[in-house]
Amino acid sequence: MQTQSLTSQFPTISAKPVLQKIKDTSYVSFIRSPKFVHLKTHYHSKCVSQRVRVQKKLVCRNSVGKDVVCLLEEDSLVEVKRKKLAVFVSGGGSNFRAIHDAAVQGSVYGDIVVLVTNKHDCGGAEYARKNNIPVILFPQTSKVPDRLSSSDLVTALRGLEVDFVLLAGYLKLIPVELIRAYDRSILNIHPSLLPAFGGKGYYGMKVHKAVIASGARYSGPTVHYVDEHFDTGRILAQRVVPVLANDTAEELAARVLCEEHQLYVEVTKALCEDRIIWREDGVPLIQNRENPKEYS
Repeated sequence: MQTQSLTSQFPTISAKPVLQKIKDTSYVSFIRSPKFVHLKTHYHSKCVSQRVRVQKKLVCRNSVGKDVVCLLEEDSLVEVKRKKLAVFVSGGGSNFRAIHDAAVQGSVYGDIVVLVTNKHDCGGAEYARKNNIPVILFPQTSKVPDRLSSSDLVTALRGLEVDFVLLAGYLKLIPVELIRAYDRSILNIHPSLLPAFGGKGYYGMKVHKAVIASGARYSGPTVHYVDEHFDTGRILAQRVVPVLANDTAEELAARVLCEEHQLYVEVTKALCEDRIIWREDGVPLIQNRENPKEYS
């Protein structure tokens, strides 16, 4: 009964996760061509297009009868659905706000459809409610049984057709049920250059104090994929800032946070445009929009 009362606010959520794709008329179209980029935003009826070069692999037979791979450069049209995002926060949610602003302004081709938090009165939750974004309280514990369980959370996100999960200052370990349901689809931002100063207990101001105490000359945010442990997933993007000789933890934190807001928006933009490419060794790379042969 408690779960039913919590999930009743989401009319699209059924008793079982919705696994099938539901047709969405909101798409971005990539028109691939060699030299220039044309980009215009649409909602439902309009089209977003981008001109880039694409290589198509074909299996050909040579003069001695052997099969070889031929690379052909050609123009092609690729449609990309507007993405639905879930953001997890535990505090003020400044990265959440930066991504939401970018989505509203149209620079991110996606929408935040739900906020998940373990603190019902945190700044991020208040901001979500003011902007008509549904809020889910998670996780369920013996002391707070009126929240969603891990399986119910997966069902709720599936019901909302969430494509990607973004952790933005969420301090709880993500349950294995969610990681398996959203394989290679959960990102986190951490305020240090991982793998340094990461792991259990390294969060917020504790990270910046540790960086200064170590004598490190550089720090900065890291965006990484989420696995079953704290801060050990594959690194996707980083931004470097100097650690000054007389820095306080507060001063370093402010410098890193400024870069966090920019970096997470840029990564979310690439994510929603399907520009994340996985190298053969399992390392994720961001494909350059203007030149798809370049990666970062």
